[in-house]
Amino acid sequence: MIPRESTSASQQRLVGEARWPMAIAVVAVIVLTLLLPRGLVQRPRWGVPLVEALLLVAVIIGDPGKIDRLSRRVRALSVTLIALLVATTLWCTIQLIVELIRGGTDTQSASALLAAGGIVWLSNCLAFGLLYWELDSGGPAARAHGLPAHPDFAFPQQLSPELAPQDWRPRFVDYMYLGFTSATAFSPTDAMPLRAWNKLAMMAQSTISLVLLGLVIARAVNVLT
Repeated sequence: MIPRESTSASQQRLVGEARWPMAIAVVAVIVLTLLLPRGLVQRPRWGVPLVEALLLVAVIIGDPGKIDRLSRRVRALSVTLIALLVATTLWCTIQLIVELIRGGTDTQSASALLAAGGIVWLSNCLAFGLLYWELDSGGPAARAHGLPAHPDFAFPQQLSPELAPQDWRPRFVDYMYLGFTSATAFSPTDAMPLRAWNKLAMMAQSTISLVLLGLVIARAVNVLT
């Protein structure tokens, strides 16, 4: 059982996390998208990445350094950015799956196919990690002011408080690990989903990863043989 907070949010020490890990992950997703073959990305090619980059700049300006500002505007910009990143990676994933099923030109070379598959898979890991990070317990700024008694994810440090410092908060790396393990183990590993939205998101991510890996590997073996 997750213990309730013994002090009010106003009495808790402010624990904000650095902005740069999130910014690096967003830039990585944008770059990975641009590395994909033209047939797998939206047109114009630079349209969506440019919007994502502008949203990232706006978020950084709105809450630079430590993420601890409780601002509806910054929160809305951040949620919009993450939603756009997730939508972009899902679009690229669907396009790649369609190409794999049809046997399109982008899947005729085993090396190109494996590269595209790896890029799409990694983009999904990063995008879903960002999604979990942004939506859990009201977002990073809200978590900086204190964890709620009933969070969206239950991390081991919350289930066993003696394993963590008193002011422990889940950081960006915890959600990146969650996104990676959901895509590889196809199930929760350390953090347990407690809400309907994150159970559905993890289920969707595991399904996408399973279908993508299965089709890419099968197609690559077929091309090589």
